[in-house]
Amino acid sequence: MPRIHKRQSEAGVWKLTRRDFLKGPGLVAAGLFVGWPIANAGDTEGGTGLRFGIVTDAHYADTDPRGSRYYRKSAPKMTECVARMNEAKVDFLIELGDFKDEGQPASEKGTLTYLESIEKVFREFRGPRYHVLGNHDMDSISKEQFLSAIDNTGIGKEFNYYSFDSHGLHFVVLDANYKGDGSNYDHGNFDWTDANIPREELDWLRRDLETTSKPVIVFVHQQLDGEGSHYVNNAAEARRVLQERHKVLAVFQGHNHAGHYSRIDGIHYYTLKAMVEGREDEDNSYAVVEVDDSHNIVVNGYRRALSRTMEMT
Repeated sequence: MPRIHKRQSEAGVWKLTRRDFLKGPGLVAAGLFVGWPIANAGDTEGGTGLRFGIVTDAHYADTDPRGSRYYRKSAPKMTECVARMNEAKVDFLIELGDFKDEGQPASEKGTLTYLESIEKVFREFRGPRYHVLGNHDMDSISKEQFLSAIDNTGIGKEFNYYSFDSHGLHFVVLDANYKGDGSNYDHGNFDWTDANIPREELDWLRRDLETTSKPVIVFVHQQLDGEGSHYVNNAAEARRVLQERHKVLAVFQGHNHAGHYSRIDGIHYYTLKAMVEGREDEDNSYAVVEVDDSHNIVVNGYRRALSRTMEMT
């Protein structure tokens, strides 16, 4: 199990051995917090050879579809995802936000039930599990309520942003669910286009990056690689912090259901397609990410998720 540390505030890369099997259809889941802790998810002193799973925007709720979003279907889709991650024996599994949604009409009690249901599926993964906060995770409930209902391996429930180490890499989880005035998203009291990473969190991020010598991968819900409704308002400032250390390999994001990719100043930004879109099994989306000893990264996308090789050149 993780060892806990606490602090204040398209080249030849290894492929999944059983990837063809896993691709098949046979398997049927105002600054209230300070991001202090660093967990260790099976860290080793040798090379990386790391594989981890990513999934995003499940938006699970026991409610009728709205447009292209099939909320109930996210439970069986997540079941498929978790089963395949277990089969692949990935080193950890992380969801990148908007884990749950709310019903019609919305209610705190109903929303908590949806969260408990999808977390129960997610817990079937037999390894370290992590969550990134998304804007819909604060529909009808608070950050405290969301964090109390989920588990981040080795991380206290009071932490909404945090970091952990695994297989010679350092991983950072950010929270951009703050309004422009610095207050938390809470019970739907927010504009989804007004996402911000507050000064306190950016200061923590800078300190966190300064204290690790390992290559870094970052997870966040809203996008950091541009401007517009799906992006963090102060994304350029956050990118400057990431670029200062010259050791950030990639940022994995959600929020934009169509997916996206860019590379800025040597850092790869990969946005995974949303799980909630579409009613059929083949409309699912999740991926296994592989990092080799040279820190090249291969994203193996499943169902609708796009595969990509990201070289460190």
